[in-house]
Amino acid sequence: MSPRSFHYDEQGAIATLRLDRPSALNALTFEVYRELIETFRALRDRTQVRVAVITGTGKAFCTGGDVKDIIGELVTRDASALREFTTMTCDLIRAIRQAPQPIVASLNGTVAGAGAAIALASDFRVAADTARIAFLFVKVGLAGADMGAAFLLPRVVGLGRATELLMTGEFIDAAEAHRIGLYHRVVAGDRLAAETAALADRLARGPAEALTETKRALDSEMHMDLESALRQEAAIQARLMQGPDFQEGYTSFIERRHSRFDGAPE
Repeated sequence: MSPRSFHYDEQGAIATLRLDRPSALNALTFEVYRELIETFRALRDRTQVRVAVITGTGKAFCTGGDVKDIIGELVTRDASALREFTTMTCDLIRAIRQAPQPIVASLNGTVAGAGAAIALASDFRVAADTARIAFLFVKVGLAGADMGAAFLLPRVVGLGRATELLMTGEFIDAAEAHRIGLYHRVVAGDRLAAETAALADRLARGPAEALTETKRALDSEMHMDLESALRQEAAIQARLMQGPDFQEGYTSFIERRHSRFDGAPE
């Protein structure tokens, strides 16, 4: 894959997407949106990739839609064209959630608007201590219900905190985001790359199919009652018990060594 609007790199089992418009605080353009969607969709077929990392260059991770490229144009569009755009932004969240690999958002700086939605849709959020975050949508007269935020955020931080974040649009700092469970880890900026790499490597060495099924179950079981979830999980585990990773997990435990799961890097 060779997107034009951001950097894409594969090193072994780990793919890295790096937004690279630092002078614009990595604000999104129409082209960036389209190419991010295409890239995350393409990950479904790249079985050699076991983990994907998304990060930014400079002082920001991503500050949402570019004021000139996107916001300025949207105010002139008709209803049909506006619905086309909002559907596209939701397609990006859908592509992130449907990617079979764990997605790690490595938050190198300010996270805002659509950037906050991308981080929220990722499976892990590792943040520099400068990475304040805001769901800014109400600040520009739009609903906090944007790009899946009203669905996902209450499930991460609880309804009360989600209500506050989405209705005020105010920034919280990295320490507070970690305290409420929005960020998984907060580290000094000069440690972010190393901490992200360590997490990505750990995930890449894990059982890929089992991690994919875990991600799918976390999404699908949001809509289920307990009995339906139990039936689904019984079926998932019975199927995985027939695979090589389960056998390797057992053998490595008996032999008192680290597991070497199928296809994992040496």
